Amino acid sequence: MELSHILAFNTALVAAMISPGPAFLMTVQTTLSAGNRAGVALGMGLGLMASIWTLSALLGLDAVFTLFPWAYVAVKTIGAVYLIYVAYSMWRGARDPIAKVDRPATRAFRQGMMVNALNPKSVLFAAAVLVVIFPADMTLGQNLLIAGNQLVMELAFYTALSFGMSRQAISRAYLAAKLYTDRCAAGVLGFLGLRLLVSRA
Repeated sequence: MELSHILAFNTALVAAMISPGPAFLMTVQTTLSAGNRAGVALGMGLGLMASIWTLSALLGLDAVFTLFPWAYVAVKTIGAVYLIYVAYSMWRGARDPIAKVDRPATRAFRQGMMVNALNPKSVLFAAAVLVVIFPADMTLGQNLLIAGNQLVMELAFYTALSFGMSRQAISRAYLAAKLYTDRCAAGVLGFLGLRLLVSRA
């Protein structure tokens, strides 16, 4: 494994993180409703679970899903239903102002873990990227290094996103367009959930 492999992986990782998926959208919503501390805690949960998925892919969990398709179908269905529920809630509340709530950091952390835990596509995406970028004969230490690198990248990204959304100029711009952004976000999440639900692989 060379430095160029890590750089290529980080490039793919950043591209995945900035896409308007459940993790990105929930970080924005949590920061605006519960504050910067909760937003960072949510990002920590997201990053830790994503890193666990990547390490699992490196150690062959994708092969387990291939050997036991029912396990993948079960996790996929639960994740799809959860995404559709989040999309419905976001669409329904698009016109409502974002109320300030007291959400403990530990609860936000658990929510972040759950969002990525219920997304089996994460391990399959990680497996596909890892196969393309990294050599096949890596040691356990190198596998742990890749997962640790991802954890640092995820924590840095979601912390920066949370601090950015907590700035008044950025949050005001978001709130001014909340109806449209929430409806678009709900559409994206709903589409992802439905696609996950009906997909065969």
